[in-house]
Amino acid sequence: MRKVFQADLQQIGEDLIEMSQRVAEAMERAWDSLANADVDLAQEVIAEDAKIDFLQTQLDERAIDTLALQGPVASDLRMIVGSLRMSASLERMGDLARHLAQLARLRFPKRAVPSAISETFSKMAQLDIRIARELGRLLDTRDLAIASQIIELNRELDKLHSSVFQIIAEESWQEDAPTTVDVSLTSRYLERFGDHGVSVARKVTYLVTGEWEPQG
Repeated sequence: MRKVFQADLQQIGEDLIEMSQRVAEAMERAWDSLANADVDLAQEVIAEDAKIDFLQTQLDERAIDTLALQGPVASDLRMIVGSLRMSASLERMGDLARHLAQLARLRFPKRAVPSAISETFSKMAQLDIRIARELGRLLDTRDLAIASQIIELNRELDKLHSSVFQIIAEESWQEDAPTTVDVSLTSRYLERFGDHGVSVARKVTYLVTGEWEPQG
């Protein structure tokens, strides 16, 4: 029975790593579709999100069955409950990448992102991709130095997010209302993607230390 329990825990961990890899790829491809008005790539990202959703459902069912059948305690209980919450954050990251792809599809054949702000969004997307890829390493190794790095990357992301709203508030901003809304949404999706990555990093920290990291 104990061997089955350990196998279940290992599979849950592997599923989390796979989800992190898939959301990193989803963000990379979603940004490409948005920056280049590539509607075919956007459609692929949208369709692939169902696989991330399926992984979450599979992971959550395994975790709930393990809770019900094995009655874990202490660190094992933290691991299973934490995994349920991490899978929700990773699934949401996939959704946010899908939102970017949907915006690319909605505005096709035009680009949803004006050239005046595309460099800022490119930097934000690259930070998001790094965060997601670092999550995979963190989930695999539980090296808390990686968790700290993810938090720092997200701080850079937050600064860029703030700069977007400074840009669209300037008198020199000449884009129309629909474009301004698209820009605001894009920045929000990119910023929230990073926030969910930090949420996962903090939960891994809790699994390792048994203590919640202070927010900030």
